Amino acid sequence: MRVQNITSGWPTTRPESSDPLHNGEIRFVTCTSPRLNCPVTEIKYGNIPRDMIASGSTSQYVLGSTDAEQERLIRQAARLDPYTERLFRDAGMGPGQRILDIGSGVGDVAMLAARLVGPSGEIVGVERDVRSIARARARVAEAGLHNVTFMQSDVSQVTSGAPFDAVVGRCILQFLPDAAAVMRSLSRLVRPGGVLAFHEPTWSPLLLLTAQLPLWSACASLIRKTFQCSGANADMELVLFRAFEEAGLPAPNMWMEIPMGGDSFFAGWVYDLLCSVRPQMQQHNLSCEALGNFETLRERLDAELVALKSPGACIGLVGAWSRVPASSAPR
Repeated sequence: MRVQNITSGWPTTRPESSDPLHNGEIRFVTCTSPRLNCPVTEIKYGNIPRDMIASGSTSQYVLGSTDAEQERLIRQAARLDPYTERLFRDAGMGPGQRILDIGSGVGDVAMLAARLVGPSGEIVGVERDVRSIARARARVAEAGLHNVTFMQSDVSQVTSGAPFDAVVGRCILQFLPDAAAVMRSLSRLVRPGGVLAFHEPTWSPLLLLTAQLPLWSACASLIRKTFQCSGANADMELVLFRAFEEAGLPAPNMWMEIPMGGDSFFAGWVYDLLCSVRPQMQQHNLSCEALGNFETLRERLDAELVALKSPGACIGLVGAWSRVPASSAPR
């Protein structure tokens, strides 16, 4: 089943066979309004977010970097990549381009971009976690991609001797206390006419969609609260819109997509994410007793969907991209 509600005047897409929309999912597309207003919680640590500093085992990054979390990211990426690919194609990314991927993690977005730019292009991934970089390099080698390199750095300290055609990232700006400042810095690495494109999460639609699903609602609310307590921004649509303008860039093209469907991915996604954030839940004294036995949680999430004849869902994906003005002077 496919449901689309595309705002007039926005370009439509023609998904290829790998698109999840061909696999029974429901897609909603809408826009954010700059007229809305909501508070944004920030945690500052100098000019770099506390959770993004390469500080070894003392890092408070909400998701951690365990082997289990790396596997979770890979499973999640397999579902989200077609959405991110549409964003990148819409922003004009293609063969021969040089692209910077920030917050590369275990390399999924970098590898997606590498396939778009082809062997004549180049991808540079930036990641602060050493273990994640090692995993990303191994996966790139296994995939036979020779146009991808990774470097260890904080996103606010990236330098390059040659300009990039684009800077991209997925689910990374949510962890930065000043996304506009980072985007302003990154835009200096992009050639005039080049692109900044980001996919960021919003949890509010999932809370609305699961309001009639008691267990799903409890899980989603607890995960969102854990992100917020750890300093992350759980609803990025307005932050993202404002960040582009505050960074001196034109107002971005934006849309929101919500992966939905009837298969078991969604219950697994919620369960896996709860497992990853559970240490932070405990640190912030957030109780998960209302969820019952963790050993049966995934099965009960699936059962609730069946019992109430409801589709599963995950976070809304807010896509945004804008071009560096061709007339921009060095900033």
